[in-house]
Amino acid sequence: MSQNITDVLMVGATGSIGQLAVRAAQRHGLRPRALMRDVRRAEQLLPGVELVQGDLEDPASLRHAVGGADALGLTHGSGGDPRPDARAHVDYGGVRNILQALDGAQPRVALMTSIYVTRSDIPGATPWKRRSERLLRASSLPYTIVRPGWFDHAGPTQRRLVLEQGGTADGGIARGQIAETLVRSLLTGTALGKTFELTAAEGEEPSDWAELFGALKSDASGSVDGVLDPADLPVEAEPQAVRADLNDIRSLRGTSG
Repeated sequence: MSQNITDVLMVGATGSIGQLAVRAAQRHGLRPRALMRDVRRAEQLLPGVELVQGDLEDPASLRHAVGGADALGLTHGSGGDPRPDARAHVDYGGVRNILQALDGAQPRVALMTSIYVTRSDIPGATPWKRRSERLLRASSLPYTIVRPGWFDHAGPTQRRLVLEQGGTADGGIARGQIAETLVRSLLTGTALGKTFELTAAEGEEPSDWAELFGALKSDASGSVDGVLDPADLPVEAEPQAVRADLNDIRSLRGTSG
């Protein structure tokens, strides 16, 4: 699927990764717009960037925000939100609400989740980001899902990016490397339909992004899981509301299965 990408809506643009992703998009000649609840606050953090008002938890506010976007960069997260159900409302609900707001549009999507998204053995891990990935795969949109390792746990000589699949990877990555990978994934055909864990190792930064992404396996057509993900969260055993959301997204996009 070939797309001419110019206008990119950045969700989570005031976060530590989001701000870097906005700047990376600008470096690559894209025109980023930033989704904001508080536009005045964002003016200080993102000077010179077009801001659009919207709230991930208010679906009606998102329709205008997503309009006209060629691509979406989703780096939002519930970190720092004290509510016990924040991950359900933000990490998962934000993706659901954006997909529902698209109203038939087909932007390319780069979604950032977590290296531990499929791990049930990690203290504090929840399935909400994995569920958000499933919604995106069910949507039939062109996508790339990036699962970064520990933020900033990478030294200055660790410039080589390591892309792995299957949910067993561990390690660190610089925030700037995450942002660059997200934006590059929007611009590289071989990144389409791929889900991967991202860490950094000793060595040089990538020179051929098409080759880097191209070495990965594609997610299986019609599957809501990443290509090598563990089969330990069966959809049929999920809460009724989660299964209903999957069905709603499939019906909105005209997909089945």
